This record gives sequence, C-alpha cells and structure tokens, in this order.
Amino acid sequence: MVEPLKVRILDHEYLIKSEESEEQVRRIAAYVNNKLLEAMKNTGGLSERKTTILAALDIASDYFQLQKERDDLVARVRERTKALIRRIDSVVG
Repeated sequence: MVEPLKVRILDHEYLIKSEESEEQVRRIAAYVNNKLLEAMKNTGGLSERKTTILAALDIASDYFQLQKERDDLVARVRERTKALIRRIDSVVG
C-alpha cells in the first residue's frame, strides 16, 4: 500500500502509510481498537493514556504467548524430524 489509509481508533482518525495491504492495516487497527475498548471496559475511569498502556501490555502479552507457542511448535517439529531421520538411518544403514 502506497497511499495513506484512514483508520479510526477510539474515535480518533489516523492516516496510516504502510507496506501492508489495506485489509491487513484495517485488521491491525481493528485489533488495536478492540484491545483498547476491552481495556476501557475492564478498568473503568482510567485516563486514556493509562488505558492505552494497559492495552499495549495486553497486546505484548498476546505477542509473547504466540511467540512461545511458535517456539514450542518448532522444537517439537525438530525433535520429530530428528527421530524420523534416526529411523530412516537405522533402516537404510
């Protein structure tokens, strides 16, 4: 995407210029907006700044959880691959 795209997050409009597709930018903006709305609902009465920080922490938590799940999956695939290679070697060798 070359042209800036207008997105709305918490009743504020932002022009986003990104190499991502328009659909992806909209998905990201919607995800951030939903996290902010969820944080606002769960904290009630905090300033927008503090709510934004809590939402950012929640997003970071999601990111690190997914990163851990990916790392665990990669480790399991590596172990299975090594086991399969050992089995193939024992049959062939």
